[in-house]
Amino acid sequence: MQILVRITKIAWQFRSRLILAYLTFFAAVGVSLLIPQIFGEAIDLLVDVDKGGVTGKSVANSTLLFLATALLGASLVRGFLDFARTYCTDSLSQKVSYDIRNRFYDKLQHLSFAYHDKEHTGELMSKATADVEAIRRFVNMGLVRALEVVVRAIALVAILSFMNWELTLISLVFVPFIVIRSTMVMGRLRAMWLRVQVRMGEAVTILQENLVGIHVVKAFASEEYEKEKFAKKAQEVREEYYQSERLQGTNSAWMTFFFTAGLGLIIWYGGWEVIRGDLTAGGLAKFILYLNQLTFPIRMSSFIINSFSRAISSGGRLFEVLDAESPVIERPSAKVLERAEGLVEFEDVSFAYEGRMPALQHINITAKSDQITAILGAPGSGKSTIVNLLPRFYDVSEGSITIDGKDIREFTLDSLRHNVGIVQQDVFLFSANIHDNIAYGVKNATREDVIRAAKVAQLHDHIASLADGYDTWVGERGSTLSGGQRQRLSIARSILIDPPVLILDDSTSSVDVQTERMIHQAMINVMKNRTTFVIAHRLS
Repeated sequence: MQILVRITKIAWQFRSRLILAYLTFFAAVGVSLLIPQIFGEAIDLLVDVDKGGVTGKSVANSTLLFLATALLGASLVRGFLDFARTYCTDSLSQKVSYDIRNRFYDKLQHLSFAYHDKEHTGELMSKATADVEAIRRFVNMGLVRALEVVVRAIALVAILSFMNWELTLISLVFVPFIVIRSTMVMGRLRAMWLRVQVRMGEAVTILQENLVGIHVVKAFASEEYEKEKFAKKAQEVREEYYQSERLQGTNSAWMTFFFTAGLGLIIWYGGWEVIRGDLTAGGLAKFILYLNQLTFPIRMSSFIINSFSRAISSGGRLFEVLDAESPVIERPSAKVLERAEGLVEFEDVSFAYEGRMPALQHINITAKSDQITAILGAPGSGKSTIVNLLPRFYDVSEGSITIDGKDIREFTLDSLRHNVGIVQQDVFLFSANIHDNIAYGVKNATREDVIRAAKVAQLHDHIASLADGYDTWVGERGSTLSGGQRQRLSIARSILIDPPVLILDDSTSSVDVQTERMIHQAMINVMKNRTTFVIAHRLS
C-alpha cells in the first residue's frame, strides 16, 4: 500500500489532469445512468399504447421522438466525456512515467561506483523500461479507473436498491464470492509479476552482455551457446507470463459467470413480478440495463487488480533504486573548489571494495604541481584504485586525501571532478560525432578548442583525412575507430577540460610505439603546471 501511496503522490504533482479526469468520469457516469431511464420510459410508453392506455398516438409519437432525441444527445455527451477522460488519463500516465523515468535516470547518475559494481546493467534497463511502463498502466487503469469503478458500482447499487430491493439482493448474492476471489487473486498476481520482472531483467542482462561482447562470441564460435542461454531465459519469462495471464483470465471468467448467473436469477424473479403486476415491463428493462452497466465494474475489477499487483511489484523495484543511498555523499557544507594549485596528498590511505580484501593499505603519496608521479605495479595491485579515490568515485576506508591541504570531502563533487582530468584505460565513446565526443563535459567548447586538443593528442591528422572530419560519426562505443584512435580521442577529451590535476591510467596501452612516442612528446607541454599521475604496468 505504501508503494501505491508514493505513486499517487507523484501523480498529484499533475493534479490538474488528475482532477479533470475525475470530473469527466463523474459526469460520464451521471450521463450513462440516464440512458436506462430513457429506455424504460420508452418501453412503458409502448406497452401503454399497445394496451390502449394512450388515446392519442400522435402524443405517443412525439414523446418517443423526444426520448429518442434525448438518448442520442446523452450518447453524444457521453462520447465526448469518454474522450476527455481518456485524453486526461493517458496524458497523466505519460507525465507520471516521464517523471519517474527521469528520476530513475538522474538517481543512477548520482549513485557511486560502489552501487553500479553490484548491479547488472540489464536489470537496471528492465527497471527503466518494463517497470516504468507498469506504473504508467497503473496510473491509467488503476489510479483513475479504480475510483470510477467504485463510484459507478455504488451509484448503480443505490439506484437498483431504490427501484427494487428484492431484485437487488438477488443480484448481489454472488458479491461475497467475487470479493473473496479478488483478494486471493491480487496476492498471487503480485508475487507472479515480481517474478516476471526479475526474469525479464535477467533476460535483458543476457542480451546486453551479448551485444557488448559480440566480438568475443564470434571469436569463440559461441553463437549456439548464446542462443540456447537466451532461449532458456526467454522461456522462463514466457512461463511466468503464461501463469499470470492464465490466472487473470480465469478470474475474468469467474467474474463473468457470477454476473451471468445473477442475471438469470433476475430474469426469473423479475419476470414473475411483472406477471403478478408488481413491476412494469419498462421497470424490469430499466433494472436489467442498470444491472448490465454493473458488468463494467465487475469486468474492470480483474484488470484493475492486475494493474495494482504489477504496480506494487514494479514500484517496489523502482523505489529500491530511488531510495538507494550512495556511499559517496556530498556534505551539505561542501564548498566549490575553484581551480586548484595542484598539491595532492594521500595520507595513510586504506581502501577495500565492499565484501573484498583491502585493495590499498596505509598509502602515502605527495604530488606537486608541475610534477609527474608515476605509479607502477602488476595488474590487480591497486593502481587504478588510486585513480578512483582522487575524484571520489569511491571514498577511502581510512585516512584522507587532500588537495591544497584540504580534504577532498570538503568540496562539491562537481567542482572536484572538474579539477581532475582522467584518461582511462578502458575508453568509452558515445554514439555521436568526433567533435561531440572530444567536447564531452565542456559545453562551450568551440571547434578551434577541439582541434587544438586533438593536435596535442596526435589525432588531428587522422580526423582531417576523414570525409566528414570532426563531424564523422564514431558509432556505438566508438566502433568505427581503432583502439589507438579511441585512446587518443580520450586523451584529447581530458586535455580540453584543462584540469590542474591529470591522471593517465595506462593511457597509451593501445597505441603503437611510434604513436606512443609522439603522444609522450606532446604531453610534455600539456603536463606543465599540472599535477600529473601516470598509472602503468611497465616503464615507458
